[in-house]
Amino acid sequence: MLSFEMNDRKKIGLGLTGFGVFFSFLGIILFFDKGLIAMGNILFFSGVALTIGLKSSLQFFSKRSNYKGTISFGAGFFLVIIGWPILGMILEAYGFVVLFSGFWPTLAVFLQKIPILGWIFQQPYIRSFFDHYRGKRVPV
Repeated sequence: MLSFEMNDRKKIGLGLTGFGVFFSFLGIILFFDKGLIAMGNILFFSGVALTIGLKSSLQFFSKRSNYKGTISFGAGFFLVIIGWPILGMILEAYGFVVLFSGFWPTLAVFLQKIPILGWIFQQPYIRSFFDHYRGKRVPV
């Protein structure tokens, strides 16, 4: 049976994931600073691994349907490390979209429940866009 309680490991993992996103964003804002982007990537990877578990992370990234996203995300990370942050971030963004595309329906439901911002996402033309992807299963 799956455990949905929030233990200390998951709290630390969510914090590391948040800091990873923050450092990556800060690296992009500061003209693609490769140090901040690399630190953000490392924190993001370690945060995901702590949040969902090491075994689940390995299964997720090594699934046959996720090979394209995993390879492009890894190649982008390598390009950031060797000093090509713009090309690396483009590859990472593509890999991120491919890897986590199953989470968009969950994100859409969450965005529609936010008080002021939710009104925008409940408009008919935006809602129809999100409803198109709602039937898909989350990959983890």
